[in-house]
Amino acid sequence: MMRLLNICVIAALVAAAAYVYKIKFESTRQAERLANIRTEIRREHDAIAALRAEWSRLDTPGRIQELAKRHLALKPIDPRQFDRLDKLPERPADLVPPDAYDPIGTLIDKPEIAESAPATVPARKATPKGAAANASTPKGTSAPKGTTASALASKGTTASVPQPPLPLQPATKR
Repeated sequence: MMRLLNICVIAALVAAAAYVYKIKFESTRQAERLANIRTEIRREHDAIAALRAEWSRLDTPGRIQELAKRHLALKPIDPRQFDRLDKLPERPADLVPPDAYDPIGTLIDKPEIAESAPATVPARKATPKGAAANASTPKGTSAPKGTTASALASKGTTASVPQPPLPLQPATKR
């Protein structure tokens, strides 16, 4: 009986030693993996720092101003480029439905929408100051937010629609 107990204890010690060796081997492997990951993280941090330094160099206002002068051929805004809002052309109808999730993607998927849009926009009639607001809706009410001028016109009303700014005109070569 004593021999059987000794054999069982020896087998348990061998099994425990094997289990401890396996745990030690796995922990060593995990430590090496952790060291490799830390090295990789350090390299990525260095690369990010280098990219940020390059970005700050490329993003300096003086450099951007020089590139704009060299490549864009713009000239300063002339006071004659400004006009009264009532003389601006009417805003074109939306090419894409306003509730579209991705308007640019819709134009890419359906190029016929952009091709069917009119190339020029007719100028709208000038109205006396305040007349457009008075004529657009009944007294004491206003048009719903997001309503376009074409939608109001189809209902028999008119509205003043905010216009985009005039584009810059390229400078002529001297």
